[in-house]
Amino acid sequence: MTKAGFIALIGEPNAGKSTLLNLMVGAKVSIVTHKVQTTRARIRGVAIEGDSQLVFVDTPGLFRPRRRLDRAMVAAAWGGAADADVIVLMVEAHRGLTEGVERILEGLSEVASGRNVALAINKIDKVQAEDLLGLAKALNDRYEFAETFMISAERGHGVDDLRKWLAGQVPDGPWLYPEDQIADLPMRMIAAEMTREKLTLRLHQELPYQLTVETESWEERKDGSARIEQIIYVVRDGHKGIVLGKKGETIKAVSQSARAELEEFLGRKVHLFLQVKVRPNWLEEAERYSEMGLDFKDGA
Repeated sequence: MTKAGFIALIGEPNAGKSTLLNLMVGAKVSIVTHKVQTTRARIRGVAIEGDSQLVFVDTPGLFRPRRRLDRAMVAAAWGGAADADVIVLMVEAHRGLTEGVERILEGLSEVASGRNVALAINKIDKVQAEDLLGLAKALNDRYEFAETFMISAERGHGVDDLRKWLAGQVPDGPWLYPEDQIADLPMRMIAAEMTREKLTLRLHQELPYQLTVETESWEERKDGSARIEQIIYVVRDGHKGIVLGKKGETIKAVSQSARAELEEFLGRKVHLFLQVKVRPNWLEEAERYSEMGLDFKDGA
């Protein structure tokens, strides 16, 4: 008898959701940086554990929204939780029971009715054992979690136990995806996310949230390679200069880094071409949101 189901990973920005997703799936399908709020779309990664197929929904971090994009991301996160068979709340061990976690616990009581919710306390290597136990108790006093796991998504500690538990929680039924499929995002979007990650890592704090990357064309070539053209949209001329860098050094470094990761991911040669365009109102354009897998109306 096979089992299959959707698992939503929720938590504050930077709680380690994307790192855990990539570890569970065994490949990089979600953007991982030290900057907060980097995941925009609900990225589905697919993992197999025994006879169970686990479809992970890596939701955007839950935070107080200020702009349309923020509101659409938060709506996507709660939507992912509401649609899931099982929910995993990730909390950073060293940050503990923050105001943000308190708000998430309040929201859970509304969307998680009838579902098993697990608590995963992440980054356990950053605190003492007694502090961990105190945090686990404080969180379980606030919400009735089905199970509590102490993990380090970065180092892999405790992740196998979590995966085995999840495999037992998903409902009986046929697998939802082919056995060799690791994500249900179109490759065009995964490629755009990889480039956006490299930009996020290279650029200063504010700019990454003011840009987006779209894969404009994808051509399969006779020699087995892929030619990929992408557009980086920014809101101001000054931002364009920052993305290009002195004598084009920044865009060149981003392109090389993104191309190398794409080649490793696809297992073949990639020709990547990046263009930077100024689009002052892209944050208010419905088309940009659908490219990111978000609902424009949710940001209203």
